[in-house]
Amino acid sequence: MKALLFLLLAQLCSASLVPEREKDPEYWRRQAQETLRNALRLQRLNQNVAKNLILFLGDGMGVSTVTAARILKGQLQHGQGEESLLEMEKFPYVALAKTYNTNAQVPDSAGTATAYLCGVKANEGTLGVSAGVTRDRCNTTKGQEVTSILRWAKDAGKAVGIVTTTRVTHATPSAAYAHSANRDWYSDGEMPLDALEGGCKDIARQLVENIPDIEVIMGGGRKYMFPKNASDVEYPHEEKHRGTRLDRRNLVQAWHNAKPPGKVAKYVWHRKELLALNLSRVDFLLVQFPAQPGCWIHPGWRKEGPRISPVSYLISLKHLGQHEEQDLPLPFSFAKQALHEAVELDRAIGLATRLTSAQDTLSVVTADHSHVFTFGGYTPRGNPIFGLAPMQSDVDRKPFTSILYGNGPGYKIVAGERENVSAVDFAHADYQAQSAVPLRQETHGGEDVAVFARGPMAHLLHGVHEQNYIPHAMAYAACIGSNRAHCNSGARPAAPLLLPFLALLLLL
Repeated sequence: MKALLFLLLAQLCSASLVPEREKDPEYWRRQAQETLRNALRLQRLNQNVAKNLILFLGDGMGVSTVTAARILKGQLQHGQGEESLLEMEKFPYVALAKTYNTNAQVPDSAGTATAYLCGVKANEGTLGVSAGVTRDRCNTTKGQEVTSILRWAKDAGKAVGIVTTTRVTHATPSAAYAHSANRDWYSDGEMPLDALEGGCKDIARQLVENIPDIEVIMGGGRKYMFPKNASDVEYPHEEKHRGTRLDRRNLVQAWHNAKPPGKVAKYVWHRKELLALNLSRVDFLLVQFPAQPGCWIHPGWRKEGPRISPVSYLISLKHLGQHEEQDLPLPFSFAKQALHEAVELDRAIGLATRLTSAQDTLSVVTADHSHVFTFGGYTPRGNPIFGLAPMQSDVDRKPFTSILYGNGPGYKIVAGERENVSAVDFAHADYQAQSAVPLRQETHGGEDVAVFARGPMAHLLHGVHEQNYIPHAMAYAACIGSNRAHCNSGARPAAPLLLPFLALLLLL
């Protein structure tokens, strides 16, 4: 009875939060009619051949994260938040993808990356290989390699790019080019002796050797490219940034050497260098920043800050990119950082939308998996997304934030009781939201993730799909890969490499 009374009072108090226009039934009717008109227009299907493919991947960006990011975006624009709309939510087609791995109900990023990049579901922890490969077992890899949509595009004469805010050798982007029985084999320095003796290659080496003509590679993971204990160019006195390679190879030099005669290949490690390049004369570009994840967190939240904002990561995608990945710091329960990163990713999506045409560019936004991230607590309209719920627990009589995690490092007991969040700065960027179960890192979630699509054949992404369906639908739209029976001689030619667009976008 008390809970019901509280709810009624909360509803009365929140009445003043309702915008005047929303009190008029005609507002909602007009809005619904406009949505209906837009939906009816979708009956005229866009069946063009996609000249360009763009895949945006928000690592861990589950539906609850998308919703919370929408509210944050609106509040950053001084609105209440709920009425806001992310750029990805403006895409006309939405589907759900089932993210389980072949041996895991709740997936990991390697198995999911193999699904949405290679079109084949795989075991957790394995990259670019079929489910016939057992994690850590190098001798199960041979003959089980599967290729990615990046390879299919390359074989069709397309220019391709990989752009990520985590290390390039991280599980999520590396399924585009690598085949590995273990997602953690970043360099040979992380590989066991039996794997080295078995002839398996580390992921960084595969980045350079497997598809040597990737036009643009941007991301972290610099130390995996250099000999063990080699000093880092930017942090020469920090041990954690030193090279890790046991074979003593300089893979950046190997990347240069693999380029055809007469082609210009540039390696860059700093934003100033990137801005100084005459990009119209660059054929291949490798941009690498430090190796540790999380070094590209929102400006001001880390001493290092991002070398390039997530929006600038779009530079390879105009008629070029195949894959952009945004790493959200959800495993550590940094909700504020994660949601700001999601908003930044959405800015990049908006920029891509403005710079491309839905007539010839298929854009897809999705996630590899979800996290055990949630928000609730009967918060009133416009409640700060990082704020408190308007009630206390009816068990321990303490307040709680709207955002919570099912498990993770936010679990904390003080004097035998749950920590009183009113005694801490829960709005701080480094605040770790409370969780129900103590873990050093929060886990992935097992529910489906959203797939947003815009452009040629976007209607093929609909309903509920297995995650491995995504690259097959994209390949069909672009007439690449094996499924080309529907293509004809009138298909558009492969996209040229347009690196001059880099100069424009780096100034944003």
